[in-house]
Amino acid sequence: MSDIPDMPDYAPIDPSMMEGQMMDGFEEELDTTPHSMEAEQALLGALLYDNEIYHRVSSIVEAKHFYNPVHVNMYRAMASLIEHGKLADAIVIKNRFAKDDALSDIGGVEYLALLLEQAPPGSTAPEYAKLIFDMAMRRELIRLGDTMKELAKDQNSEDDASKQIQQAEMQLYNLAEIGGTQTGFVSFEDALIDSIEMATAAYQRKGTLSGIATGLDDLDAQLGGLHKSDLLILAGRPSMGKSSLALNIAFHVAKQHKVEKDENGVEKTMNGGIVGVYSLEMSSEQLATRLLAEHSMVPSHHIRRGDINPEQYEHLRDAADEISRIPLHIDDTGGLSIGAMAARARRLKRMKGLDLIVVDYLQLLTGGAAMNSSTNRVQEVTMITQGLKALAKELNVPVLALAQLSRQVEQREDKRPQLSDLRESGSIEQDADVVMFIYRDEYYLAREQPDDDDPEAVMKWQAKMDNSVGKAEVLIQKQRHGPIGSVMLSFTPELTKFGNLAQDNGGGYTEF
Repeated sequence: MSDIPDMPDYAPIDPSMMEGQMMDGFEEELDTTPHSMEAEQALLGALLYDNEIYHRVSSIVEAKHFYNPVHVNMYRAMASLIEHGKLADAIVIKNRFAKDDALSDIGGVEYLALLLEQAPPGSTAPEYAKLIFDMAMRRELIRLGDTMKELAKDQNSEDDASKQIQQAEMQLYNLAEIGGTQTGFVSFEDALIDSIEMATAAYQRKGTLSGIATGLDDLDAQLGGLHKSDLLILAGRPSMGKSSLALNIAFHVAKQHKVEKDENGVEKTMNGGIVGVYSLEMSSEQLATRLLAEHSMVPSHHIRRGDINPEQYEHLRDAADEISRIPLHIDDTGGLSIGAMAARARRLKRMKGLDLIVVDYLQLLTGGAAMNSSTNRVQEVTMITQGLKALAKELNVPVLALAQLSRQVEQREDKRPQLSDLRESGSIEQDADVVMFIYRDEYYLAREQPDDDDPEAVMKWQAKMDNSVGKAEVLIQKQRHGPIGSVMLSFTPELTKFGNLAQDNGGGYTEF
């Protein structure tokens, strides 16, 4: 390094020498904003000393996260050189910034020498990178706070308070996405440990489940339960009962919730789970009425009309008292964006815990602020399904999302749904780990009753009706982790309740 002059014995770099070097247009009071000159200098010095360190910090920090503009440019230049397989030492950087007045103002080549001389051990570089990133996120939070404050004070703003809250939530969501943990590569040993833990969970449950039980034995046998980080799609035509089935599953999971403390005193879910339901179609009161009907065995239409006797009222009161304590949380906000939904899910997990998310239904979500006039519906649904899958992985919980089917099902003689029947199906089918359809033959047969003047046709129709009454079929058309197949369930329409179908009555599942 002949171009770098010999330096006398030098104490650690005095950060005060940098404090006056603010970005163009910055005011003096911004010197107090969160930043760490020492961390920035330490990381840059470590990189100058050993370029390989870049590959350990590049997933943590970017040039824009540095506070000092000279450091921003230095890191960007070094990153560009290293990514192109070139050397980025003090000599190269000195030549790169030979005509940069900003570098000259803070000491020029002598400053590079100081960075290099005071470079910390390479093993500490990731910690400095995390500190730099954290300071950048804090500065961005301050900026967002100032923006929200000014907008709220502006009485001439066209956006009301509710709209401003939604915008703020979306901006915070976007910031959280930037600050999301990036794990990068995971060693095969760690992945193998996770796999063994999943197999152990299934073994301890007598070889049936490695995921969360739905309460429907044959469906659990086919799926192995609801697996963490999976996106499951449950689709069907209107009146097939998809909302009821999803709510039945959510209720069972919440009802079975059980926690135990580990050796460190940390609570861990051992069975069932805490459930978050996003009901974009029905109100929380309607959902509660359905759950109450299922648990009390009092038909929901009787509950709505108040057409109940004293005994049924007692059942209702007892059922309400019992289910009021289950960890089931309902958000019935209409027109919710995928960003706002994700932010609320994170908040629920942080405050209460979260083991399962149910979305009713997918096509009622919106893409949020990222959408514009040129964005078509297929692109919006693609963003939504990708967001749901990303949320499932981020929170490490299964996401059960309902979806509507197109009307083309009604045009076929065999009305059992297919993957191609999904509205905006490309991204839904691609992003989902499991795609299931709910189908009830009884629904269509009831609308195909022949005229009484054809006794033979009436007899055939009646035989089909007798065989289909009280039954529902779940068609598993896609499953990443197992075979596809068909599962038979019982269905009680007045209680909107699905259940296990007795084996001697056609229960079980059939693989395709």
